[in-house]
Amino acid sequence: MSKEAFSISKLKTAALTLLASALAVSLILYPRDALSASLRGLDLWWEIVFPSLLPFFITAEFLIGFGVVHGLGALSERFMRPLFNVPGCGGFVWVMGMASGYPSGAKWTADLRKKGQVSRVEAERLVAFTNASSPLFIFGAIAVGFFHDASLGILIAIAHYGGNFLVGIGMRFYKRNDQERSMDRAYSSWKDAFSKMHQSRLEDGRTLGKLMGDAVTRSVDTLLMVGGFIMLFSVLTELLKQTGAIHIFSHLLFYTGLPETFHVPFTAGMLELTTGIGAITETHEPLLAQLLIVSFILGFHGFSIQAQIASILAETDIRFKPYALARIAHGFVAAGLIYVLYFVYRPFQQQSMPIWNPNENFTTPILAFFNHYGPPITLLMIMLMIAVKWNSERKMKKRSLRI
Repeated sequence: MSKEAFSISKLKTAALTLLASALAVSLILYPRDALSASLRGLDLWWEIVFPSLLPFFITAEFLIGFGVVHGLGALSERFMRPLFNVPGCGGFVWVMGMASGYPSGAKWTADLRKKGQVSRVEAERLVAFTNASSPLFIFGAIAVGFFHDASLGILIAIAHYGGNFLVGIGMRFYKRNDQERSMDRAYSSWKDAFSKMHQSRLEDGRTLGKLMGDAVTRSVDTLLMVGGFIMLFSVLTELLKQTGAIHIFSHLLFYTGLPETFHVPFTAGMLELTTGIGAITETHEPLLAQLLIVSFILGFHGFSIQAQIASILAETDIRFKPYALARIAHGFVAAGLIYVLYFVYRPFQQQSMPIWNPNENFTTPILAFFNHYGPPITLLMIMLMIAVKWNSERKMKKRSLRI
């Protein structure tokens, strides 16, 4: 290691030590606020995130294990390759990623990469546009819960998913001269697709019971990691507010021309999007301005979600940088689409935007379902994961004793 590199390494160590120490001191000085923020993050994960994402994760594990993804990938090749320059199996990740929300796209892209169904460059293209907010969050939490206007959900969704689509089109040119290919570019018939699906299932080799156990344990493990990041960034955002450090970042926004009332909410949204979006809709700025900022934050994902995805990608050789750059592009593209679509929407707008009241009991039937049944579902699945892992370890011990 050169002297210059060693100096940079020492500087990095000092900076990380200082940040960790500052976090520890802040937790000691503001224990009640940290606990409150941690509980808010836990409630979000316990009631909404875990029960809403778990069915998608388990179903996807089944589809991958049974070879369905491989078969559908052969059929999807005819449009995924020309549009996004990725294999057909990316179509499954794209659709399921939009339906279930982040960080699902990253998880399934990493799984495909581990199985060798995509090359590293193709995986980097894929992860850049397959992570999106779920319709449940856009229509239920943002449009109805924050803006109190269900019609805005369509506007936000078109801009968000349309922005993701355009980012995907742009990413097809990323390292387009790369010759590495994980799949044959020839188009397959239904018969060929079924043959590939059958062959993939045989190569997997797991029994139904083993596949079910793996699906539950892997899905719960991933969601436990997601819950930890949600709580961590919820606490971090609250501590930045309590210490006033958040104003250091918000002052930098003065040079962007962003209205001052958006500075703190926007900074909070860059850290954790749910908190930031809620604060943005509490301002008295014009509706269009609020929609522009909300769309940008949704496209950017917030550092909390980016950290979750970075943790998933760290298990593979997929580089994080293309995804991070795509998030900036998605934020600007989605905001631009909102600006154009708003002037189509405005003539149909019947009333001005009401301000969100966090104390108001206002929810949708779907959110009410998760609020009521989410915690028991979460607890049941965690207990099931523990039982499956215990049973698996018991069988392994028996086999080792026999040997």
